[in-house]
Amino acid sequence: MSDSVTKNKGVRPRVVIAGGGFSGLWAAKTLANQPVDVVLVDRNNYHTFLPLLYQVAAAELEPEDIAYPIRSILRKYTNVRFVLADIKKIDLDKRILLSTDYAISYDYLILATGSATQFFGTPGAAEYSFQLKSLEQGITLRNHILRCFEYASRKIDDAKRQQLLTFTIVGGGPTGVEFAGALAELIHGPLKKDYPSIDFDYVKVILIEAANSVLLSFPKMLRDYALDRLYRMKVNVMLETLVDKVTPLTVHLKDKDILPTQTVVWTAGICADPIAETWGLSATRNGLLMVLPTLEVEGRQEIYVIGDLSSMEDNRRQLPMTAPVAVQQGVQAAKNILGKINGKPASPFVYKDRGAMVTIGRNTAVAQIGKKSFTGFFAWVLWLIVHLINLIGFRNRLMVLINWSMDYLLFERAIRLILPLRKPPKPRSKT
Repeated sequence: MSDSVTKNKGVRPRVVIAGGGFSGLWAAKTLANQPVDVVLVDRNNYHTFLPLLYQVAAAELEPEDIAYPIRSILRKYTNVRFVLADIKKIDLDKRILLSTDYAISYDYLILATGSATQFFGTPGAAEYSFQLKSLEQGITLRNHILRCFEYASRKIDDAKRQQLLTFTIVGGGPTGVEFAGALAELIHGPLKKDYPSIDFDYVKVILIEAANSVLLSFPKMLRDYALDRLYRMKVNVMLETLVDKVTPLTVHLKDKDILPTQTVVWTAGICADPIAETWGLSATRNGLLMVLPTLEVEGRQEIYVIGDLSSMEDNRRQLPMTAPVAVQQGVQAAKNILGKINGKPASPFVYKDRGAMVTIGRNTAVAQIGKKSFTGFFAWVLWLIVHLINLIGFRNRLMVLINWSMDYLLFERAIRLILPLRKPPKPRSKT
């Protein structure tokens, strides 16, 4: 470790926030211009609007349309600064956050490092599946999908072509449903025009769900509507189906068939960032860190855990790992810290459920607002408005609106680019 250890030399308490996602960012905003010094730490220098990441993979949006520099967000707050670092360890007794070559002392610590993909111990899933948890993963998946069509347009045998053109999505939650719909529209719209030599009877979009319905957290009417729309979009939905194994060229279904495919997108589950298990704090089986109702860690009242990392129940049910929960927890944790500094007791976190919505495709979405349910065009417009409003940055909102308008009016997606990455993925081959 270098000697660049920062110490809190001021008289004001220092609050260190680990993670620049929704929860960490909103905690920083709440602490802005307050009598504390705030340090926000993240491995990336940008905030990613994860609800639209699947549209990067489906060639609908550019990566920079859903990302915004963290320093640009924070620069108007004089008491908040940003540190680019990948957190490795926490010295709980000395109250120091440690990275590979950096250390930051804290008076209060907010842990908001987010989540990772959960594979439920499925053999081969981690090695051979695509994920949708970062910008790089979104670009990698988009590159792969477009390459599949490039290779399929060549003179190859039918079995190889079927492998290339079978796209399997594991998990029928919001991300799986939204990506399945977006991918189906990409394939049967722009790509069908781009590749006239391909027989699109070979193309299959398969959505695999272990339960008896998609979107289990939604009312039955909305689940049935979403399922019907997916069928209409030529998505093959396989319910009550478990994935037993994933290989580079196949997906093995428990007690069922073996699907030939080179594309498996895993959206079946999420868990806490695995690094959290090394911090010495009490955790659940999923790696979530256990917290008090006030979002504090028991026995470590200077540490707060929020967002996808925290184990917080509502009516004996784990709160969903969604942006609204993360934002509200970020605000509450910050308020509790300010209250503690002023000698006030901490308030318990109470989640205010403002509803949920999922888009399935053009003019099609489902929305649950309070006790009211909406489907079709109205729900779709509502989804567009909510996501545009919550995007950070005027440029991002404008570019997303332009891309959405172009897609809607011209049935065109201009982001069909295979971009080089730092380490291009090796072609998958049989071993």
